[in-house]
Amino acid sequence: MNTITTERSALPITIRNVTKTYGNVYALDDVDLDVSSGEFITLLGPSGSGKTTLLMVLSGFNRPDSGSVRFGDSEVIRLSPHKREVGMVFQNYALFPHMDVNNNVAFPLKLRKVSKPEIAERVSKVLDLVKLSGLGERRISQLSGGQRQRVALARAIVFEPRILLMDEPLSALDKNLREHMQIELRRLHEMLGMTTVYVTHDQREALTMSDRVVVVNHGRLIQIDQPKQLYERPLSKFVASFIGESTFLPVSIANGQATLNGRSITLAEAPHSSDSDQLLLLRPEKLEILPGGPNPEYNCFKGKVQDLVYQGESFLLYVDLDDGPEVSLRSPTRREVLDSVPDKGGDVTIGMHPEDTVIVSEDDS
Repeated sequence: MNTITTERSALPITIRNVTKTYGNVYALDDVDLDVSSGEFITLLGPSGSGKTTLLMVLSGFNRPDSGSVRFGDSEVIRLSPHKREVGMVFQNYALFPHMDVNNNVAFPLKLRKVSKPEIAERVSKVLDLVKLSGLGERRISQLSGGQRQRVALARAIVFEPRILLMDEPLSALDKNLREHMQIELRRLHEMLGMTTVYVTHDQREALTMSDRVVVVNHGRLIQIDQPKQLYERPLSKFVASFIGESTFLPVSIANGQATLNGRSITLAEAPHSSDSDQLLLLRPEKLEILPGGPNPEYNCFKGKVQDLVYQGESFLLYVDLDDGPEVSLRSPTRREVLDSVPDKGGDVTIGMHPEDTVIVSEDDS
């Protein structure tokens, strides 16, 4: 075995009309989703949104009330988990504490009646792949959290699944290790090419790792997009609020034009929705201080400085808008920028470039 898997072996996933209810509650509400062969897609949403339920439907641990799930050309909705041939990494790793690392990783191969020499070869190669060479005889209790996560990953991929499912596998790690493992998992995916469905509630994690992100709420898929598009061009208040810091100002829409309190707002793109009442999205890093006052190249807002919070490489400026709520502006900590900030209570003009000016819907319809 020269490699663990190849891109050619990855399978696409097709989900159609999948519904799952618990009493009167829709955990999944007529869900459709296509995952391309070899794609890394993340299901992102708050607790109770339905993202883990959808992953469990894919794994076979949860049977939906109706719908279809296809891996490649094969319908798998009635197949038990062990017949689906998917790799699975659980949130708590689900490792066997009475086995050493080698035997934990070898377990799926033993179930498949793989010969002992091939098991030894595969286990050795996969431990090397996840950077655990030399630790095969360690007990699980002797491993750090990051090492346990790597063992769980090695066990999930050692039998060369064509689909890999991961349920918040980094949630138990500390911040620095979690961020390091995000990059490691992304690189490993690029190397192996498995179709990967990943569940998290961590917005930054989803943006860092994914080819596409699926925002889930109340059992529905709210928006499916590449990370940059999802962050820069959210379609609804929920998506904008869930991904990044956001403040919203009510605007009126007529003939594709937006007005705020009767004042025209310049847009680079027309609003996605035709609703007359929508919201202007303000993100802290998209706002700039305009020391010379209103600038025709920007959408401008006047207000009074409420507070300045120094945060090292950047600072947050809180501004009470004349025609709206308090907003925050984030800027790099440069002398010329700090010198342009009025004292607390002073008048300030802030601006947002039309390219960064986004209108979102109030709801997710």
